[in-house]
Amino acid sequence: MPNGFTGKILHVDLTHGTFTVETPPEAFYRQYLGGSAMGLYYILKEMPAGVDALSPENVLTLFTGVTTGAPIAGQSRINANAKSPLTGAIGDSQGGGFFPAELKFAGFDGLVITGRSPQPVYLSILAGVPALHPAAHLTGKTTGEAEDLLKAELDEPRLEVLQHGPAAEHGVLFSSLVSMSNRNNGRTGMGLVMASKNLRAVAVHGKQTVGIADRAALKNLTRWGIEHMADGAEGFGKYGTPGVVNPQHFSGTLPTYNYNAGQFDQHEALSGEVMYDTILKERDTCFSCTIRCKRTVEVTEGPYPSEPRYGGPEYETLSTLGSYCGVGNLDAVSRANMLCNMHGVDTIAAGATIAFAMECFEKGVIGLAETEGLELRFGNADAMLAALERMVRAEGAFGRLLAQGSAKAAEAWGPAASDCLVTAKGSEFPAHMPQAKKSLALIYAVNPFGADHESSEHDPAYERGAGATSLARLALLGLTDPPEPHSFGIEKVLLAARTQLLYSLVDSLDVCTFVWGMSWTLFGPAELVEFVRAVTGWDVTLEELLAVGERRINLMRAFNAREGFDRRQDELPAKMFRPLGGTGPTAGVAIDRAEFEAARELYYTQMGWTPEGLPTRAKFAELALDWANEYVPQLA
Repeated sequence: MPNGFTGKILHVDLTHGTFTVETPPEAFYRQYLGGSAMGLYYILKEMPAGVDALSPENVLTLFTGVTTGAPIAGQSRINANAKSPLTGAIGDSQGGGFFPAELKFAGFDGLVITGRSPQPVYLSILAGVPALHPAAHLTGKTTGEAEDLLKAELDEPRLEVLQHGPAAEHGVLFSSLVSMSNRNNGRTGMGLVMASKNLRAVAVHGKQTVGIADRAALKNLTRWGIEHMADGAEGFGKYGTPGVVNPQHFSGTLPTYNYNAGQFDQHEALSGEVMYDTILKERDTCFSCTIRCKRTVEVTEGPYPSEPRYGGPEYETLSTLGSYCGVGNLDAVSRANMLCNMHGVDTIAAGATIAFAMECFEKGVIGLAETEGLELRFGNADAMLAALERMVRAEGAFGRLLAQGSAKAAEAWGPAASDCLVTAKGSEFPAHMPQAKKSLALIYAVNPFGADHESSEHDPAYERGAGATSLARLALLGLTDPPEPHSFGIEKVLLAARTQLLYSLVDSLDVCTFVWGMSWTLFGPAELVEFVRAVTGWDVTLEELLAVGERRINLMRAFNAREGFDRRQDELPAKMFRPLGGTGPTAGVAIDRAEFEAARELYYTQMGWTPEGLPTRAKFAELALDWANEYVPQLA
C-alpha cells in the first residue's frame, strides 16, 4: 500500500447498482493530491456538457486527500463536487469531522457517484466492502434520526455517516451534506445533488491504517505545532470562529441588515465570549485535531431550545442568521443553526436569503401577501425562525420561493428586489465584507463556485502593519510589498491571485484552513510541504504543490466555460458599489467600479487567461492538463 493514500477509488453506478474499484498510479495522486482537483478530473471526463444539475448525468465526487487520516491536526476534510443546482456552475464544498478519515480507513480515497437509483438507497462501506441498501425508511427523517437508524441497522456504533437531510427531499437548492449531524459540506447545494440520485447517505467504517513515510518527521511537526499553539491557535480553540464577532464589529466588517451596514449594536450578545460563558456545552473536534474549535451548545429553557447533538453556530451562522437579520438573540440563532443541521441546509445561504427577504419587506418590495402573513422585519427573531421553518420544508408559496435562494426570489419579485441582492454567480455572500477587504471583492467575483471566504487570504494579513507571521508566510508566495490598508491596487490583486492558488491547494490536499493557513493559524506553507513529505515520502516543493492548486482553479474555470460562463458572470451585485450606511469605520465606504474592473483585468493576466477570463490550451499544456482539451472545446 502506498504511503498516505489507499490507492483505491470507488466508482458507484447507482442506475445499475454496480461498483468498480479503480487503482490509479501513484503519479496520478501526486498530480492532483485529492479533493476537488481530483474530483474535477472525473467530472470533466464523465459528465456531458449542459446537463441539468439534477439529472442522472450529473457526477458527484467525494474525495479525501493524500494526507487525510494522518495523526496530526487539521487533516480530516472531504470535498464534494458536482454541477451546482444553485448556480449552474461547478459546485464545491468542504466539510470536516470524522467521516473523511473514516472513509479512508474503510479502504477508499474517494467516491465517483453516477446515475440515479430506481429507489431510495444508502451506500455502506465496511472494511473495504461496498453495498447498497434500501433507504425508503429514512425518508423524512432528520439527520440525527437517520444517523441513529443506520448505526443500529448496521450494528456499528462507530459508523460515520455523510447524508443529505429532509430539506433536499423538498428541493431546497442549497441543501447540504451533513456528517455527525452537525458538520456540513454546506455551499452550492451538494445535498440536493445527492438526493437527486436517490442516495440518502454514505455510511463508512474500517480499520485500515494510513501509511506514513517518515513517522519521526511527522511527530516532530506535531510537537512543533503543540508548542506553538499559544501563538494564536489556543485562543481560537477556546472561542472558536465566534471569537471574531466582536473584532469584526469594531473594524466595521460585520455584515448587518443584509449588508447595509458593517456594525451591529447587539454584537456582544452573539460573541464567542458570551457563548463560552453561557450556552457552550463542550468544545468538539475533528479526527486527531488538538485545536478543538467546534462549538457544541445547549439551550434547555426559554422559547428557543437547542440540542447539543446538532452542534452550535459558527461565525458565519451568527452573522447570516444574526446580524444580517438584525437578530441579537444567541438562543434564537442557535436554534436556527440546529434547524439547519437537522434538515441539512447551508446556514450562509439560508440566513442571507432571509435577510434579503427582510430588506425587501422593509422597503415595501414585498408585503404580507407575498410572505403569507409573516411580519418579516429586521430584528424579529420569531419571524426569522418562522421563515426558516417554511424554507427548510418548502412550505407554502413563500417557503418554496425562499428554498430557491435569494437570486431566484429576486427574479420573482422584480428589479427592486434585485437591488437588494448580495450574491455572486447566484450564491449568497459569506460574512466578510469586500467593501473593506478589497481583495475579497475580486475573489468573490471571479471564484468559480461563487463568493467564498476561504478561497484566499484576507487583506489584513497583507497590509502595512500586519503581523510578522503572516508577512513571513506570504513572502514565500512572492508577496513582499504590503500596501496601505483598504487599498485596491496591484498588490491586492497579487494577494488574491497567489493566495487563491494556495487555498486551492488546501482544498485539493483536503486540509483545514483554520489550521493550515497564513496568519493566526497553527501551520503555514513551509510546514505544509514538510507534512506532505513526511506522509507520502515525495520530495515535493512548495512550487509543485501550488501547481496542484492552479490545476484545480483552471479545471473549475474550464468546466464553467463549458457551461457558458465567462467574464460576464465574474461580477458583484450593485449594492457593493453603493456607500455603506450605519456608523463606524466603514460607514460611507463602497467599492469603486473602475478599480474593481481594473483589478479583474489584471487578475486574468496574472492567471494566464484570456480577456474573457477563460483558460487557454497553452495554460493547460503548462499545467500538464492537455487531456482536458477534448472535453472543453471552448478554449482557445
